[in-house]
Amino acid sequence: MTAVFGLVLAVALQLTGIVTPTQAAELPRLLHKVEVSSIFPGADRIGKPQGEPPVAPVYTDGEQVGYVFLNSDFVNSVGYSGKPIHIAVGMAPDGEIQGAQLIEHHEPIVLIGIPEEDMLAFIDDYAGHNVVAEATGEAGDAREVDIISGATVTVMVIDDSIRRAALKVARTRGLAGMEQAGDAGPARRLKMEEAKSVDWTTLTGDGSIRRLTLSVGDVTRAFESAGKREAALRPREDDPNALFIDLYAGLASVPTIGKSVLGPREYKQMQSRLGEGRHAVVIGARGAYSFKGSGYVRGGVFDRIRLIQGETTIRFRDVDHKRLREVAAPGAPDLDEVGVFRIPEGVNFDPTEPWTLELLVQRNIGGRQKDFTTIDLGYAPPPKYIETAPPPTAESGGRGQPSETAAPGLASFEDPSERDVLWQRVWRNRVVDIGILLGMLGVLTLMFFFQDQLVRRPKLTAWLRYGFLTAVLFWLGFYANAQLSVINVLTFSNALVTDFSWTYFLMDPLVFILWFAVAAGLLFWGRGAFCGWLCPFGALQELTNHIGRRFGIPQVRVPWGLNERLWPVKYIIFLGLFGMSLYSLSWAERLAEVEPFKTAIILNFMRAWPFVAFAAGLIVINLFVERFFCRYMCPLGAALAIPARIRMFDWLKRHKECGNPCQICAHDCPVDAIHPTGEINVNECIYCLECQKLYYDDQRCPHMIQRRIKREKRLVNTSDEMLSAEQLAEKRRLESREKLKKQRQEKRRQPADVEA
Repeated sequence: MTAVFGLVLAVALQLTGIVTPTQAAELPRLLHKVEVSSIFPGADRIGKPQGEPPVAPVYTDGEQVGYVFLNSDFVNSVGYSGKPIHIAVGMAPDGEIQGAQLIEHHEPIVLIGIPEEDMLAFIDDYAGHNVVAEATGEAGDAREVDIISGATVTVMVIDDSIRRAALKVARTRGLAGMEQAGDAGPARRLKMEEAKSVDWTTLTGDGSIRRLTLSVGDVTRAFESAGKREAALRPREDDPNALFIDLYAGLASVPTIGKSVLGPREYKQMQSRLGEGRHAVVIGARGAYSFKGSGYVRGGVFDRIRLIQGETTIRFRDVDHKRLREVAAPGAPDLDEVGVFRIPEGVNFDPTEPWTLELLVQRNIGGRQKDFTTIDLGYAPPPKYIETAPPPTAESGGRGQPSETAAPGLASFEDPSERDVLWQRVWRNRVVDIGILLGMLGVLTLMFFFQDQLVRRPKLTAWLRYGFLTAVLFWLGFYANAQLSVINVLTFSNALVTDFSWTYFLMDPLVFILWFAVAAGLLFWGRGAFCGWLCPFGALQELTNHIGRRFGIPQVRVPWGLNERLWPVKYIIFLGLFGMSLYSLSWAERLAEVEPFKTAIILNFMRAWPFVAFAAGLIVINLFVERFFCRYMCPLGAALAIPARIRMFDWLKRHKECGNPCQICAHDCPVDAIHPTGEINVNECIYCLECQKLYYDDQRCPHMIQRRIKREKRLVNTSDEMLSAEQLAEKRRLESREKLKKQRQEKRRQPADVEA
C-alpha cells in the first residue's frame, strides 16, 4: 500500500513539474568512495577535482601520475533503471586505463538477478585498455565487449560510457598528444525549407537512406573475426546465403527524407512533436533478425541498436520511439519493422555530421548462454541537405545548441495511443502468466468472501490452503519470480524526490497486479492477505514447517511476553532501512539483504555461502518456530502493517468467551497473533483462518460445544410429529449414539460385577 501511494504521488509530482532531475557533476559527491589503489595501482593520493566536468589528479609520492574521473560526468550512463551507473576510472597520461571501480548503481538485474561479482569482474577487465590508441587505430581491433548474458543493456552502457568518457577526458586534457578540437569553420545546419517527396530509389541512390544487408554467412564471419568461434559454429540458419537482416537508416528530420518515408501527414505530426532544434532518425528492416528485439518491451530500452556520433552515444527508449506501419515512399520494400526514433533531449547531436548505427547481434551458444558482436551501418547526410548557418548570436547560445524556448519535454513526443499499444503488448506477451495470477487471486477472493461457509469444512480448508501455498511457492515464486520486496517500497518512496517513471512499473504485469492486490487486501483484510497467502517466502516457511511437524519436529512456543517484545523488531528494521534510503538508496538496498527473498526465491539458493547460510538458517529456525522471519524480522511485513491500520472491515469473528476464560484459539494460532485477552492483533495476523475454523467447531470450541448440547437436548425432547424429516433423522442418530454409549458403559461395569 505504501508503494502504491508512493507511486501515485510520484506520478503526480512528475506531471506537475515539482520533481526534476538534476544534472550536477557527481565526482565531488562520490570521490570519497573511490579506492585509489584499486583504480590506480601504486598511487597514494587523489587531489581535489578540477574543471567542468571535473577531473581529479592522482599522485604517487607527490608526483602526478594520472587522472580520476566519473563516467557519468562526461557521457550518458543511464541504464535499465533509468538512473546513471557511476563508475570511477583511473587513466594515465598516455591514455591507458589503469583501473575502474563501480561506485553506485540501481540496476535491477544486478540487485535481484545477475551476481554483482560478474559485473565487477567485467569492469576490472578494463585495466590496461588504451582508449587513445584505439581511437587512433594504433591498437588494432577495438576491444570486444564480453556481454554478460541477461544484462545486455547494463553491460553495453558500462562499456560505452567508460570508453567514450575516457576518450573525452583525453581530448579535453590533451593526453597522449591529443588536442581539443578547435573551430571547425563556419557553422552548418540542415536546410529545413519545404521539399517534395521522392521515391525509394532516389532516397537510396543519393545516400538519403543508407542500407546494410547481412546474410547468415556475413554474421558468421563477423563472429569469427571477433574470435568467438563457438558462436560462429551455431548459426540460426544452415544456409549461409539466407537473409539475416536488411537494415535501412536515415535522418527523418530532413524534410525530403521525412516527408518521403513517413508521408506528409505523419511527417507533419512528427515535426509538431519534435519542436524546434530536435531531430529524429528513421530505422527499418526485414529479415530473420529483429533490430528492435524484446528488451524494450521488458525494460523500455532498445538494446540491439545504438547511435554513435563522436563521443556521443544514444540509446533509444520506448518513449523516444514511434512505430510506423509502412514506408510511404513509392517503390519501398515491405519491411517487417520500421519506426521513428527521436534523439533524446539534452543529447549533443549534430545532424550535419556523420554518425553510425551500431547493431548488436547475438547467437545462442548453449542453454541460456549467448555470445554477441556488433556490426556498423555508417551514415552521412548528403551535402545537398546542408547549408552554412549565420554566425551565432548571444541569444542563440552558440553552435549546436537547440533553442531552449522551443524544445518540448519528453512527453510531447509520446503518442498516448502508441504508449497504450506498448504496455498492452507487454501484457499480451505474458497473457498466460497474467491469466494464472488473476485466477489465483480470484480463487483467494472467493475463499475470503465465503470464508464462513468454507471454514465449516476444516479438511477442505486445509487442502485448499496448502495447495494454494504450493502454487504460490513454485509458480509465483520459483518460476515467475514475482516476490515483492521492501526494496519496492524504498524505491517508490525515493521516487518522490527523484525522476521516477511509472512506465517501468507497468511493464512488469505480475508485480503490478500483485501490488494492486496488496492495496485492495490492506483495505479489506489487512496485511495478512499478502503475508499469509501471496508471499512465496512465507509459503516456503509454512510448508517446510508443516512437513517438519509431520516428521515429528518439536515446536517451540515463544512465551507471550517475549513474543510481544519481539514484534517491534521488524518495525525497527523497516524504519532503519527507510531512514537509510533517505540518505543513500544504494546502501539501503544492500542492507535490505536482511530479506532472504533474493537468495531463496529469486536465485534458488545459488549464491555466495554467507547469503545461503543466512537464508537456510532462517528456514531451520522456522522448523521449530513457525514463520519466525515473518513474525519478528520481515521489513516488508512491517511496511504493509503500517498502512493496514486503515482496514475498513473486521471479518474475523470472536465469541465473548474468547480469551476469558477460553485460550484455545490463542494456543492454536500459528503466529501467536491472538492476545491472552482474546483480541486478534491484525498487524501480526496472517489470515490463515485457523481461529475461524475453531470458531465454528462444536467439538473443540467451548461456546459451540454448549450450543450443540443445548440444541441436541431440545431435539431429543421434542415429539416426532413436530420435527422435519432432517431433524427426525438427526434425532434418531442422537438416540442411537446415546444407546451405544450406554451399552459401552454396561460392558465396562460387567467385569467389575463378576469380580465382586
